[in-house]
Amino acid sequence: MTKTGIIYGVNGPIVYLRGNTGFKMSEMVYVGKENLVGEVINLTTDTTTVQVYEETTGIKPGEEVTATGDAISVTLGPGILNNIFDGIERPLSEIAKEGGAYINRGVSVDSLDTAKLWDVHMTVKVGQEIYGGTIIAEVPETSAITHKSMVPPNVEGRIVSVVEDGQYNITDTIAVVQLLDGTEMKLTLAQKWPIRVPRPTQKRFPTSVPLITGQRILDTLFPIAKGGTAAIPGGFGTGKTMTQHQIAKWSDADIIVYIGCGERGNEMTQVLEDFSQLVDPKSGNPLMDRTTLIANTSNMPVAAREASIYTGITLAEYYRDMGYDVAIMADSTSRWAEALRELSGRLEEMPAEEGFPAYLASKLSAFYERAGMMENLNGTEGSVSIIGAVSPQGGDFSEPVTQNTKRFVRCFWGLDKSLAYARHFPAIHWLTSYSEYMDDLTPWYRSNVSANFMECRSQIISLLNQESSLMEIVKLIGSDVLPDEQKLVLEIAKAIRLGFLQQNAFHPEDTCVPMEKQYKMMDVILYLYTKSKALVAMGMPMSVLKEDNIFERVVSVKYDVANSELEKLDQLKKDIDDFYNKVIDKNA
Repeated sequence: MTKTGIIYGVNGPIVYLRGNTGFKMSEMVYVGKENLVGEVINLTTDTTTVQVYEETTGIKPGEEVTATGDAISVTLGPGILNNIFDGIERPLSEIAKEGGAYINRGVSVDSLDTAKLWDVHMTVKVGQEIYGGTIIAEVPETSAITHKSMVPPNVEGRIVSVVEDGQYNITDTIAVVQLLDGTEMKLTLAQKWPIRVPRPTQKRFPTSVPLITGQRILDTLFPIAKGGTAAIPGGFGTGKTMTQHQIAKWSDADIIVYIGCGERGNEMTQVLEDFSQLVDPKSGNPLMDRTTLIANTSNMPVAAREASIYTGITLAEYYRDMGYDVAIMADSTSRWAEALRELSGRLEEMPAEEGFPAYLASKLSAFYERAGMMENLNGTEGSVSIIGAVSPQGGDFSEPVTQNTKRFVRCFWGLDKSLAYARHFPAIHWLTSYSEYMDDLTPWYRSNVSANFMECRSQIISLLNQESSLMEIVKLIGSDVLPDEQKLVLEIAKAIRLGFLQQNAFHPEDTCVPMEKQYKMMDVILYLYTKSKALVAMGMPMSVLKEDNIFERVVSVKYDVANSELEKLDQLKKDIDDFYNKVIDKNA
């Protein structure tokens, strides 16, 4: 029998029911005559509290709320990739067909296309013992990704019937399994999973492999591991979204889940249009073939914004279970936290710092903890990496969302508005950023890039720190009074900033740089520093060293040396030797 309750109070997206309704915590319900989607968030013997994921205008006391018996869940199956959903996995293209450009209240559409036929190749046989995670079928979901349909995690038994390879939709029965208790269960290409429950795994691996992004300041100075977590905090216009776009396009993740959480509608529209036109540089296929987008703009109901983060992470975990490396771009977790704050205020909960709820930290930690490199139930290995943008008001990193996020992420890419206004992109500041993955990833860098990689990186950071200290003196008394060895540090640090840290997303050679070139660029800059330092030690003034254009040539390496012509960097080291000998001969 369907359980129902009667509304006695409405406060924005929060609806109150009187009496013992018999509803369950976190149960999905339908609210009012228009069947608005909601979720039970509080239960007592006298009242039931529901948060509604749609606009509640017009809802009035006396209307009925109907329980579904299930938690808020997403449908997992072929058709997720190359699709755009709202915060509760309703495809925007299908909503547009029903209601035009705006999402009508109570719109009911299937999460995935139930009519589309997929080419299914069965991978199980009659009599085979199966368990949670067993791959039962493979479907070419897009030109880039093969979808592996799996047994739901809580199912175990023996296959009693299997269909022939052929075309089926996601609701067709493709296999029947006899469970341990003797009952039979039909398996389809799709399954449901509650968004607030992490999908189970066998074990978590320690991080050991970097997520290569092609962005020098990230890969070399502040790397994130596959299965790692990173935060990109920054004020308005500092480049959070663009940094995430670059990572989405160029990283070596197999699948990208982009969550636009509470972002401006025009910015989200640009994201949707840009992603649909981008070409995957690795395969030549459209980038959307390995991407799914969750669009939840700032004018959409706040409760759905709160759910969108969980929807995205659940989709990512599903593809991780197939053995893929998935990267999530959450843009932005600050808007999500603001949704928590608004809902908390409506619930009349005691506010904590800056009005955010006291459980902000635990909610953030629960989200970031779902990242990781895992051994899945079926024995495959996959990862979920989370890269969350944070939008502190006024660029103030001391506000609660940024500070609590720092507690739970191991990679912090702090964007600096002075760098952004100086057109230095990515505007990640090397003094406020850090990565706690360096020790974990050192063996990988030494064996896959160069045995000297970590020493070069340490030298680069040391020079940048020295420059920062010297600039305090320069601001007071000018650079002319500095000794030549300190002037050299400033000059080399400038070469590092302009030639290595600054990167042009619109230049074909500079937009994405392989690790080998990143290392060789560092090596050339440090080789120039070593040779110049030797000249300064001999008494050569910096004015003599700057007569040649060798510093400018080192800076322009990022444009002049193609990613496929790295032998030119070896030639440049010979040119530095010639410069060294020429200065000595000239001043002998």
